[in-house]
Amino acid sequence: MAHSTPGMPATDRASAGQDALRHGDGGGRSGTPPPTRRGMLSVAAAAGIGLLAGCGEESAGSPSGAGPQGSGKAKRSPSATPSKSSPSPTPKPRPELPRGGRELSRYRLVGYCGLPGAAALGRLGIGDLDDQVRQIEKTARAYAADREPQPVLELLATVANSSAGPDGTYRSRTSPDTIRRFHDAAKRHRALLLLNIQPGRASVLGEVKALREWLVHPDVGIALDPEWEMGPGEVPGDTYGHTSGKELTDVARYLSEIIAEHDLPQKPLVFHQVAVSVVSEQSALRPQPGVVVIKSADGIGSPGMKRDTWRQLVKDQPEGVRTGFKLFYEEDTEGSRLMTPEEVLALRPRPDYVMFE
Repeated sequence: MAHSTPGMPATDRASAGQDALRHGDGGGRSGTPPPTRRGMLSVAAAAGIGLLAGCGEESAGSPSGAGPQGSGKAKRSPSATPSKSSPSPTPKPRPELPRGGRELSRYRLVGYCGLPGAAALGRLGIGDLDDQVRQIEKTARAYAADREPQPVLELLATVANSSAGPDGTYRSRTSPDTIRRFHDAAKRHRALLLLNIQPGRASVLGEVKALREWLVHPDVGIALDPEWEMGPGEVPGDTYGHTSGKELTDVARYLSEIIAEHDLPQKPLVFHQVAVSVVSEQSALRPQPGVVVIKSADGIGSPGMKRDTWRQLVKDQPEGVRTGFKLFYEEDTEGSRLMTPEEVLALRPRPDYVMFE
């Protein structure tokens, strides 16, 4: 399996969508070869993707007011007035994570990513959903080590496309019905649901805000794929996309506001990083209250190559940012093998999130 740089994407994997991008290698950012394999995988308008309807936000109000005052001939002192107040209601329990508590540090997150009807985009799109979650549970136990296992479903909620689409954003949104089905499965199995965003030319924060109706739940977080975040004139699959520490901070701040408003437990914000150039001005990344920011090393290759990519990406990591590690069932094993749980857990710092594609 040839790689020009450690951990860079492999080529020649078949596309799973209806409009798969078919082109040769083009010029990548700063001389980096374009992610041809990923271009073949994710820039398709994959089956099952529809446009999100407007995401509403439920609000609840509790009417209050004083009852009518009685009138009598004799004037009573306030101390003699009978109390008509109702018993104090039992305090409502604070929302917790799917397996208890409000802090993620007690858990090792382990999950699959994918999209229904698009097997090439990840294992989560294959077969029966409940069977897949049970397999995630089994896999999570092998990586738990000194923590409790926490299964994760990472669903592609916004997918980069090779065509501009009617709004020129080069992205499609997964339908609310699909997100609801995955959220229901997450609740059945006490799993976390991460909504993955490949924004194309759309605003990253805008895509996050469009998912607000799901983010008010204590078991839903966000995963960002900035290699699919395109600038003006850029097309998904032709070059690596990019984000910045400031933009990641803006997303973290928005999630923190939701957490504070709804008294939610900690919420994960994962960003997958395939190369150092994908995140600029990393020092500007500022973790926000209630948000656990996780940088997930997203490189393909042999165990040695993946370790090299890991060392490059965790070097000079901002304080407060945790780590994740991505494994590929197919690409990592082309001419090599999948890393073992023991090898992954030997990485330093030890990954908080292990994700499989």
